[in-house]
Amino acid sequence: MNQVQTFELIQDRIQLVEERIIAQSDGHHPELRAALSHLLSSGGKRIRPTVTLLMGEMLEADPDKLINLAAAIEMLHTATLVHDDLIDGALLRRGIPTLNTQWTPAATVLAGDFIFACAAKLASETNSVTVMQMFAETLSIIVNGEITQLFSNWGISHRNDYLKRIYAKTASLFEVATLAAAVLSNFGEDIREAARIYGYQIGMAFQIVDDVLDFTSEQSTVGKPVASDLRQGLITLPAIYYFDAHPDDPDLQLLLQGNNYQEESLTRLAHAISESGAIGEAMNEASQYVDRALEVLKVFPKKPERQSLEDLAKYIVYRDY
Repeated sequence: MNQVQTFELIQDRIQLVEERIIAQSDGHHPELRAALSHLLSSGGKRIRPTVTLLMGEMLEADPDKLINLAAAIEMLHTATLVHDDLIDGALLRRGIPTLNTQWTPAATVLAGDFIFACAAKLASETNSVTVMQMFAETLSIIVNGEITQLFSNWGISHRNDYLKRIYAKTASLFEVATLAAAVLSNFGEDIREAARIYGYQIGMAFQIVDDVLDFTSEQSTVGKPVASDLRQGLITLPAIYYFDAHPDDPDLQLLLQGNNYQEESLTRLAHAISESGAIGEAMNEASQYVDRALEVLKVFPKKPERQSLEDLAKYIVYRDY
């Protein structure tokens, strides 16, 4: 089963998830419905709700509650993107104009707040206090991670700081997606912990690969400038590996001085990183996370959904955007 079959296995339920998301705007200002429609049509493979549905269906969770959970997870992710794009001043995401290019900053913030509220409402409709608590905790982890990043100084991150940051930014949401899906099932604590570990491992791998693609993909593919993280002073794993091997690179030293870097210097540095062994080292680390995810899947029932979760984990390190 390849990644196309993985997504097709639950395509009809993904459609239900999207319908439930759009329905959250019923009875509200029509511009909010337009915003949700725009965000849903702006691309993305719905990986987070996909992993939620696959885990929950494998463990025989209640179907309707699972749709609510998957919709809540996707709306939480979408809300963070709305706020991130505004904070970063991003004009494109996946090649599509961001919401903040069409609305004022105030309206964009409020739209993000609305989506956060809808996500919380959907989480509550699972009728699980445990899921609601996990959902709230994950939101606080994500926001704390963003605040920490905003108040961090320019400079090379310590490896542990980087891992904490990508956990808060990305892996925490994958983790709650798989764990909450398991909570909605009748399986015991061991299975729930295995589900959590799987989500954590693929979430960490997913963000590392994203950070690699920031250097190696074409702008037309990812929908944002190449090395956009470097341009914001954000040091990711490929740059950390590169710094370890080339601490005296003059372009790197210029970047670390702060915002007064030259575009020519930054372009040279981004090219040097993309052509260095740092890319392979970072990808190898992502693959190790995926290997651990594949190992923990062995405790789950042998079902088509388990095979799809295996394929999804492998897809994470082979995707090109």
